[in-house]
This record gives sequence, structure tokens and C-alpha cells, in this order.
Amino acid sequence: MQKSLHIDPNKCTGCLQCEMACSYENYGAFNISKSRIKVFNFESAGRKVPYTCTQCAEAWCMHACPVDAIRIDAATGAKVVFEGTCVGCKVCTIACPFGTINYVADSGKVQKCDLCGGQPACAEACPTGAITYVESDWTGLGKMRQWAEKTDTQPRA
Repeated sequence: MQKSLHIDPNKCTGCLQCEMACSYENYGAFNISKSRIKVFNFESAGRKVPYTCTQCAEAWCMHACPVDAIRIDAATGAKVVFEGTCVGCKVCTIACPFGTINYVADSGKVQKCDLCGGQPACAEACPTGAITYVESDWTGLGKMRQWAEKTDTQPRA
């Protein structure tokens, strides 16, 4: 069975250890601007929420790529950007409805979560268990819809 990241925003303290671990894993530097996971701060709600690619079953980013630079890793099921193929056109960033693919100016390519080859550094670094790597049969899109339905986004009168 495939595994995926599970994020429990109720457990996040906003420590940014996930961002630091991700940047170090992928770039060898503690630089949160290079992280493939971000912790959003919802100040009015007093919540912090880690957010990264959900590895959607539909994978609009992968289907939109004109050069086939995003492919499925057979071992993890992750949709992975092959940097050698990527031409930096950013079509995938537009196609992703969740904004989890980022253009990297230094390389002229895009980056997204690749599940660290099956050992996500963000999950290993999270001290509260807000990010875990679990067996999963859900798609990221379905989980995002469920979460969106629970979120009160209507302005108060």
C-alpha cells in the first residue's frame, strides 16, 4: 500500500522544524525559503498549519507539464519533478489548484514535495506528530475538500 503525508493542524506549534528539515534534506542548508513544505500562520484563528503537495491522484501538475518532467516514482507513488527534464515554464504551478509547486529562481526549475524517497524529513523532524507518514488510500484532493468543508471562511456579520 502507498503511504502519504498526513497533517494534523491541531498538533502544529509552528516550530518550523519541518521547514528546516526539508531545506536541509534537499539543499544541505537550513533555509526555510527553500523548503517544499510551508507552515501557514492563521493569526486570526491562532493556528499554524503545515502545507505541502498532497500527491493528488489526479495530479493536474503532471498532466499539464508539456515536457513530461513530472513523473510517478514507482516506489513511493510520489509525483516527482525530474530537474534535468524541467524547462522552468511554470505551467505546473498554474495547474496546481493548491499552490504547492514553486519556481526556484536559482535553478530556473520548479520544486515540489517528493516524499524524500519514502522517508520524509518533515515527518521525521516534527516533534509533535503534526506531520506523519502513514499508509493511505485517499487522494490529496479528497482530503483537501474535506478540510475545506470544515473551515469556516464566511465573514462574520
